Amino acid sequence: MFALEVLLRRFGSAYFGAVVISAVTADVVAHYFEGDSRTFAVPQYVLNSPWELGLYLVLGLLAAVLSVGFTRLLYFSEDLWDKIRVIPEPAKPIAGGVLLGVLGIYTFQLEGVPRIFGVGYETITSALFSELTLQMTLALLFLKMLATALTLGAGGSGGVFAPSLFMGAMLGACFGQAAGLLFPEIAAPSGAYALVGMAAFFSGAAHAPITSILILFEMTGNYEIILPLMLATVVSTLISRKISRESIYTLKLSRRGVVVQQQQEVDLMQRVSVGEAMHHDVETVSTTLTLEELSDRFAHTHRTGFLVVENGNQLVGVVSIGDLERALGKPEPQAHTVQDIATTENLLVATPEEPMWVALRQLGIRDIGRLPVVRSESDWTVVGVLRRIDIIRAYNHAINEHALEQHRDEMLQLRHLDQTGLIQLQLPANSPVVGRRVRELSLGEDCLLVSVRRKGRLRLVRGETVLQAGDQVTVFAEKPRAENLRKQLLGEAPMEEQTPNGHVRHREVSIPAQAEVVGRPVRELQLPQDCVLVRVLRGSEIILPRGDTVLQAQDRVEIFGVDERLSEAEQCLIK
Repeated sequence: MFALEVLLRRFGSAYFGAVVISAVTADVVAHYFEGDSRTFAVPQYVLNSPWELGLYLVLGLLAAVLSVGFTRLLYFSEDLWDKIRVIPEPAKPIAGGVLLGVLGIYTFQLEGVPRIFGVGYETITSALFSELTLQMTLALLFLKMLATALTLGAGGSGGVFAPSLFMGAMLGACFGQAAGLLFPEIAAPSGAYALVGMAAFFSGAAHAPITSILILFEMTGNYEIILPLMLATVVSTLISRKISRESIYTLKLSRRGVVVQQQQEVDLMQRVSVGEAMHHDVETVSTTLTLEELSDRFAHTHRTGFLVVENGNQLVGVVSIGDLERALGKPEPQAHTVQDIATTENLLVATPEEPMWVALRQLGIRDIGRLPVVRSESDWTVVGVLRRIDIIRAYNHAINEHALEQHRDEMLQLRHLDQTGLIQLQLPANSPVVGRRVRELSLGEDCLLVSVRRKGRLRLVRGETVLQAGDQVTVFAEKPRAENLRKQLLGEAPMEEQTPNGHVRHREVSIPAQAEVVGRPVRELQLPQDCVLVRVLRGSEIILPRGDTVLQAQDRVEIFGVDERLSEAEQCLIK
């Protein structure tokens, strides 16, 4: 369920079915070997009053705010430790452990137990049984938050699941005790709020309400408090998503340049209409055709079925080779015509304006291989037929179009440079650069070949790369000669030998591990005004940078700009 909500972010039957099968299998095996034991023993809390739902609503709001605050504190700690250069990287976890030990010594004064160490399940159990004081729960909430941020930020080993449960339990217990003081008539024991707070806090941090609810049920076995639990968890998720688009898990991926898609995938078949995919050359038979003539048509065309028409190509039915075989097995088949054996009722048809997914659904209803296409619902004049092969071709076309759209969307959003422009074109067969290596091209210092896309795949541009007809190339060039270069690449003008003009150039810079830009997104770079980052080479991969692309150590970045500013831009990337 966690993978469905946090990573895939979709609940299609194929995904959900696989998760259910694997989860049930794992649960059965675990129960067989370990028995039906629960992580937490919890009293059977119930909803005391409908008015108490308002208190759980407020708890959900608090959980959302604090969970987002914890997420930001965690990554602030990581950034802070990364900026500390005086401590070697292997020693940072040790330093974090020392600071954690200091916190542990301080918390030892709270009933003599260093409660912020470890997963804290014993402390959570105490909170669930309403055994902790208001002051202790409040202190443990923020101390655990600080301890977790210190540990993980310094590079120590650990996760955020158990700390989230701990902080949620402390938040809920603290809130429950405050609610008991203010509203003693309706408030449940603080342990009930601790129980709900665990799920609400984790849901706010992970943006996974269903996962949080199911995990809490599985860990406690308490189903009596389901309404408050669902309310607080959903409210926490909604508010935390409003505050921060990324969860505590996806934010780490985003900071590394991995973008987890927020939206559901659009069915590609919604982009294609039946009219675009249908086959226009339709073979039909008339209602007056004899069965002998129909048999000859089947034998010569090797078709498995025909559309039956009359009165100027008006569809009246369909006839298949199975209909013919059944008719030939009856007495006196020569006395019958196509009209006698054709299927004329409950016909499934499509119109050219319909989206492809509607036609696919109709094909699935009858498990048939073709669908008649008529002019409109009121005019059944045959205009085409939709076959399975047509659907496959349309789907392939839609995939290619979708890939091209994604490429266009992911292209570099260049900042304005007064004297530069971006050229995108497809090389024709007569282009003078076709068949030549990139290192052999004399584009000049004011031009840069940014990318080459061949057969839908983005290729790394190297000196040995041989350009081919049909390649889609992206070139960055000075505007005064950009149009001439376009004509030259398209074969409309001869290639000219270029000499450096000393004005606009490009430079490749390798980012060292200690550079300040490591781990930062492109949008935060403070490059000079007349310089722009046009591509990132990461190993053998070429990346067209976007604002949220995160730079990594050993990345080779290509910068393009005014000659006198390039050194300044290089220093910005390596310091």
